[in-house]
Amino acid sequence: MSKPIVAIVGRPNVGKSALFNAIAGETISIVKDTPGVTRDRIYADCTWLDMNFTLIDTGGIEPDTDDIILSQMREQAQIAMATADVIVFMVDVRQGLVDADFRVADMLRKSKKPVVLVVNKVDSFQKFGNDVYEFYNLGIGEPIAVSAASRLGIGDMLDEVSRHFSSRYLAAEDDDRPRIAIVGKPNVGKSSIINKLTGENRVIVSDIAGTTRDAVDTQVIHDGTEYVFIDTAGLRRKNKIKEELERYSIIRAVTAVERADVVVLVIDAVEGVTEQDAKIAGIAHERGKGVIIAVNKWDAIEKNDKTMNEFTKKVRDILSFMAYAEIIFISALTGQRLGKLFDTVDMVRQNQNMRVSTGVLNEIMTEAVALQQPPSDKGKRLRLYYMTQVAVKPPTFVIFVNDKKLMHFSYTRYLENRIREAFGFRGTALKFIIRERSGKDS
Repeated sequence: MSKPIVAIVGRPNVGKSALFNAIAGETISIVKDTPGVTRDRIYADCTWLDMNFTLIDTGGIEPDTDDIILSQMREQAQIAMATADVIVFMVDVRQGLVDADFRVADMLRKSKKPVVLVVNKVDSFQKFGNDVYEFYNLGIGEPIAVSAASRLGIGDMLDEVSRHFSSRYLAAEDDDRPRIAIVGKPNVGKSSIINKLTGENRVIVSDIAGTTRDAVDTQVIHDGTEYVFIDTAGLRRKNKIKEELERYSIIRAVTAVERADVVVLVIDAVEGVTEQDAKIAGIAHERGKGVIIAVNKWDAIEKNDKTMNEFTKKVRDILSFMAYAEIIFISALTGQRLGKLFDTVDMVRQNQNMRVSTGVLNEIMTEAVALQQPPSDKGKRLRLYYMTQVAVKPPTFVIFVNDKKLMHFSYTRYLENRIREAFGFRGTALKFIIRERSGKDS
């Protein structure tokens, strides 16, 4: 199930990052057991009461002049409007209302997206309470007073944010069409792929990196099945420094991946796999999505009988944390092998929804334990009692053991490999939950 996206927008120094960290708490972490996957401090998976959502901090560089600040604010607001389900618009009670706040409020109001107005740095309501009322003048609803630094008022703010989730997501969950996110670095040909599939120029394409303009969901019917392609759309870039371009492409990737069943990571065959590709792949991997790696511009490569195998090996080496991903070689320009994309998507979705009976899983587990003894520590050996599948998308397994501290990542990976040997699960991550249970209980 996809999670709502909440984006924080506001001027530099109003406290966006402080609020982001206060809400995210300890949920931001590097995935230690997965080589090559790190999580940027741009987004975090968060929970409030029984609601799960993805929080995005749109804040980037802090420009020197008012004009650049305003253009930066516009850009933040446009990205939030294009990608978020709920927008948190943050202002500063100590700086008061400024012209940029009014202009961004106008943009947000026209977006028709739910906006929660948050007035930060209200460390004392007695001292700043009357100043909060000034922000009613923005005309986008009741201002909520918070102090991100002191963590005051955040619960009230999250109550208001989560109030907007249910109605938007009930409609989304009723849509059972396959949803495919096309992700990748700027200018690798994402929009060209969608244009070729639809047979028309639905998405703006040019030679300038990052010229996709609006968030576009494109419906494509293939062999009687309707697919929804999600393009990681953004804004026209002019003279943006590299770090900013990278930041916003990651934000767009997170939001697209969150809404998708299957993620198609497009890689430039000429350039090869880059660090940015690995970051975007890590986002899909963390969220347990089906993954297809589409090597585009394959027509531009001089080839012999070993070229494809050599390129595949490079991809596997760099993206070693997702050895399960399917790899296809395509050309958006010529249409080469694009038809195979649908077959691969169907296969990956089938594997995402595959269920394995408990009896068969425990036979595999028993055989695996007999072939390779579980690890031990200080004379205590890991014992595996029972395994069962509890969910799909991604296939999720619970393993009951005597002491989960003894369940090393390497042994979990060993069991995963045995399950994959038996059932394939090509194109989808597998998730394992380790639970403790005493020998008597088993």
